[in-house]
Order: sequence, then C-alpha cells, then structure tokens
Amino acid sequence: SLVTEQVEVPPLGPHDPLVEVEAVSVNPVDVKLRTGSPSAGLRVLGFDAAGVVREVGSQVSLFAVGDEVFYAGAINRPGTNQRLHPVDERIVGRKPHSLSFADAASLPLTAITAWEALFDKLALTADSTGTLLIIGASGGVGSIMLQLARELLPGVTLIATASDDERAAWVRGLGAHHVVNHREDLAGQVQAIAPDGVHWLFTAHSEGQVETYARIVRPFGQIVAIDDGPRDVSPLKAKSITWHWELMFTRSLFQTPDLIEQHRLLDRVAELVDAGRVRPTTTQTLTPLTAATLRQAHELLESGRTVGKVVLHTWE
Repeated sequence: SLVTEQVEVPPLGPHDPLVEVEAVSVNPVDVKLRTGSPSAGLRVLGFDAAGVVREVGSQVSLFAVGDEVFYAGAINRPGTNQRLHPVDERIVGRKPHSLSFADAASLPLTAITAWEALFDKLALTADSTGTLLIIGASGGVGSIMLQLARELLPGVTLIATASDDERAAWVRGLGAHHVVNHREDLAGQVQAIAPDGVHWLFTAHSEGQVETYARIVRPFGQIVAIDDGPRDVSPLKAKSITWHWELMFTRSLFQTPDLIEQHRLLDRVAELVDAGRVRPTTTQTLTPLTAATLRQAHELLESGRTVGKVVLHTWE
C-alpha cells in the first residue's frame, strides 16, 4: 500500500512556498488515512515536514528562497512524503536554529495540536491555576503538551497517564508532577491526587471513557479530545462539563480568517526550542526516506507501543 511513484510538482498557489523536504515524521492520522484509502488511485501521505524553501508564490511575504522551515501541512492537499512540497505560508514556521531537520520534523503537528488545545480550547493563561490531566501523555501530542504547560502555565498541576515504567519515566522527564496508570483504576488514582476533581482533561483515547471522565472532572470543568470520541456525552451533563474537539486541520481546511495563527504559534514554539525550554520528541529515526521505511514507521505506530515520535530523513 506504500509505493514509490514519480508525480508532477503541483503548481504553487499565491501564498505557497515550494519546500524541498529534508525530513518528515509519521502521525496516527497518516495511518488512519492510509487504511481508509481506496485500493485504486494514489494519495501522497504525510503532514509533518522540515525543509528549505526553493521557490515562492506571487504573494508570499513571510519567507524567502533559502529559508529553513517546519510545518504540519493540510489534510486536503497532497502530503509531505515527497521531495518538493507546496504549502500555504500561513501554516509554516521558521525551523528552530538549534535543531536538525529530523528533530524539527518531530514537532509541528503535535505542537500545533497541543497549543490549540491548551490556549484556544481550554483558554489557559499564565495566571491559570488548577489541575490538568493528560491522558496518553507519552504520545506525540501529550509529550509536547507537558512541556508547553510546564513552561507557560506555572500555576497548573500536571497529572500524566502512562502504562508502564518506561512511559512513566518519559513523562516525568517532560514535566509531569504526578503520574498514574490509565490501565489500573484511573478514577481512583486521579481522585487520590485531586479529591475534588481535575479542572481540565486532555484525551487522545476517549472511546468508552466518558463515565470515568464524569467522575474525575470537577463541576464546570472542561475536556478536550483529539480522537473521534464517544457518541454520547450525556454523563457529563450533571456537572455542566464542557467537551471540546481539537482538530489542527480546521483552520487550513476552512481557510479561516485567523489561519496565520498557526504560523505565529510555530514561530513561538521555535523560540521556546532555541531557548532550551522545549525539546523535540524524536525517539526513533529511520533513514533513508523510502516506501520501505515509511512502511516500517506505519507498522511501529500501528503497534500502539511507540513513545514520542518516529522520524524519517534523507532520500535515496
């Protein structure tokens, strides 16, 4: 299902730089799109990328030829698993100077998702106080969310879930104040830490969990989910708990007026990285970037055992 093909370079839109891709990473959305694609036809997958601008569209103003960039692409355009990739400059950031292309490629999709969940959906600020529970904290998004919250939300207590000692050590290293095992009485463990319930809950794995969430989130609390979620959230009603969806592709998919906010937040993330306050979450690097190594990366994600991000770089 993953093959090598020669395709034409798509024409540039007015706001598109053409990026020579140096590295990519693989996310669950890649696996989801691959497994849901029809057997006939060709789709170029890939979202996270880091590379060098080689050409610019007629209205590009944020970047110039030779600039090093990183970004997470758009779900309704061809993906980044190709050498030359056009992308709207308003969802592109300056690559952190301190990182290799491979490490930079580990960050964009998860950083955008974590940032929008924390600051757009939950509306947290530097003055916020309370407890945030991050379910699936050792995954790509959770690994960045922990760092952003620890650095930018000093008044927020962070509870992370991890299913084994390796993952527990990983999330503690990223800033978790408390670690619980989501496979062993999640509600009981969380209530022991936050008897009145948590203020905010982030989840990457919400299916079948709403009744548990209703127990551990305090009245008027908030939940933000990035998976497809449950079909019934009625157990949350009695406590007036708010449910948010976070999809980082919404801005690009609908060309919202605030599209450039993704450019700005990626630049902010790059500043945090270069200041040593946020680190990349690369845990496995595959090379070169081929159909075979992409298949290997997809298999790693499908195993459900990955920690952090799987990155691919250099071409044959």
